[in-house]
Parts: sequence; structure tokens; C-alpha cells
Amino acid sequence: MTDTDKLVRKNILELTPYSCARDEYKGSDGIFLDANENPFGPLNRYPDPYQSDLKRAVSIIKGIPEKKIFLGNGSDEIIDLCFRIFCTPGKDKALTFSPSYGMYSVSAAVNDVEMITVSLDENYNIDLKKVIPLLSGSSVKIVFICSPNNPTGNCMDRSAVETIMTSFQGIVVIDEAYIDFSDKPSFKDSLERFPNLVVMHTFSKAFGLASVRVGIAFASESIISYFNKIKPPYNISTINQQTVLRRIAGKGYLKGQVRKIKSERNRMTGELARLPVVKRIWPSEANFLLIQTADADAVYDFLSARKIIVRNRNSVAKNCIRITIGTRKENNNLLNALKDFRL
Repeated sequence: MTDTDKLVRKNILELTPYSCARDEYKGSDGIFLDANENPFGPLNRYPDPYQSDLKRAVSIIKGIPEKKIFLGNGSDEIIDLCFRIFCTPGKDKALTFSPSYGMYSVSAAVNDVEMITVSLDENYNIDLKKVIPLLSGSSVKIVFICSPNNPTGNCMDRSAVETIMTSFQGIVVIDEAYIDFSDKPSFKDSLERFPNLVVMHTFSKAFGLASVRVGIAFASESIISYFNKIKPPYNISTINQQTVLRRIAGKGYLKGQVRKIKSERNRMTGELARLPVVKRIWPSEANFLLIQTADADAVYDFLSARKIIVRNRNSVAKNCIRITIGTRKENNNLLNALKDFRL
């Protein structure tokens, strides 16, 4: 038993997973009369439950062995599975930071796991003095870290994150949904050093496949085995697997899109800074900017009336709105609208 096995809930350790027809026969050729499928139609067969072709492609582009890769129905499924594997409902706790991605807390509530939320410092970075004392108790089983962080756009200080991974005896989940827009290295290359690490990537952002809902988890073979043990048997459709494979094949084109988004992000930072309505812009390593305005609610309503939709983050960051980087034309429309804003 590995150290991470000791963190797994007893009922999950003892669980006999569902065995589907494709667990028994691995081939792709033959007369298939085993899964009660309709023999007619182009999409009549169940998808590959372990997404072998797609994992092979992901392994190549990410440089991680296939056995250390899990593919989920969006990153949200991966977050949910982490709670199901490691946290006993009504007993264990998890920890995350604020402001950050709200789904960690929602998934914790769905799984009846208390979420401890620690405020980031004034620069939206991790304050270790607040965090470390909370990790010594056995009740905290998972720490969620979003880096680059949503909605602030910054990468967390690497030494602070490594201190948490080193000192914490539970699972550390690093959500790198926006890492392709950053010049910082991914934590996926630290799996050998930290067996308690789970790193999440996604095809929703840089790959432009938000509607396809395919998320990625990189972790030790032991942790990946538990994801596979409890996931629904056919969690990613054949259509979605094939869509991602085609997108991966055009990765050169995608790199050009990422460069355009980063260039527009830099241009927008400079242009927004000249506007009277903008009070502060936080440095971003994602495909969005967090800006503080004179009145976030008023700015949001003003832009919405012009059919320009941004995200009002006033509830988590005082008078802040989050602006996703669009096309140059879309960004110019936003800038022109903000020039007309008056309180």
C-alpha cells in the first residue's frame, strides 16, 4: 500500500468497480453482441471507456505517461471524484483560497465536506502563515490551488505551493486550466517528487473546446487507478473524444491562437490603463484580466446594455470585473464602450 492509498476512503478501497463489456474484450474488430447495443447506426457503439487513443495523444503533447493520465467529463468531474475518493462525508475537510474558482466549494458542499477558505494576500498570493497551521490536523484531506488563478489571473508563488506539497500529508490538487497562457512551468513535471499531487489541465481554454467538456488529471498511477475505479464507465462520448483528437492534430494552429490571445492581453492591459473608469489592473498569466473600476455594478450594467458581457466579480473582489480576452474587434468594441462610461 502506498502512502496515498492510506488517504483513500475505506469503502472506495473495498469497492468492486462496475465491469462493462469493453473491460472484457479490448479489441476493435469483431462481431459485437456483448453490450446490448443496437446493431444499426453510425454511433451505435459505446465509447472506449478508457479513451485509449486520446490518452495516447495527450501523453505525446503533454509528456506524461498514459498510466498517469485521467480524462474526465470536464475538470468538474475530476474535482468531484477527488472528494468521493479521499473525503468521508460529514467528517473530512478540504481547503482552498479566496477569491478563486467557485466549483471547489460547490463540489465540497454536494459531497458534504466542510470547505476551509483562506483569503489570499493583497497581491492575491498564498499566505503560508495562515495556511500551514490548518494543515497539521488529520481532518483536512485535500488542498485545491488554482494557478493561474481565476479570477485574479496570477500564478501562485511556486515556493509557497511546494512548501504546501512538502508539509501536507493529504492530496494537493493544482488546477492549471489557464497554464497555456502563462510563461511559468507546469507542476505536471513534479509528479515524481510529490506522490500526493494531482494536476488538472483542460481542453476548454487554449484548445477552444469548452462545449466538448474534456478535462485532464495528471497524477501517480495509484491515484489514477482510483479515478478509473469509481468513474462512470462511459464518461466521455465517442464524438467528444474524436473532436479532441482532431483538435490536437491542429496544435500548430492552436499555438498561433494562444500567441494572439497573449498579444491582445498585453495590448488590452495598456489600453485599459488609460481609461478613467479603470483604477487598477492585475497582472495576468491567463486569457482574462481582472480590473478594478470606479463602480463594478454600474460598469457591468452599462456594458450589458450594449450587449458586451463581462463578469462582475464585485462579490469576491471589491469593484472588480473580469474581462475575457476576445478577438481584436471584440476587444476594441469593449474599449470604445468604456470610453463612453460616466458615473
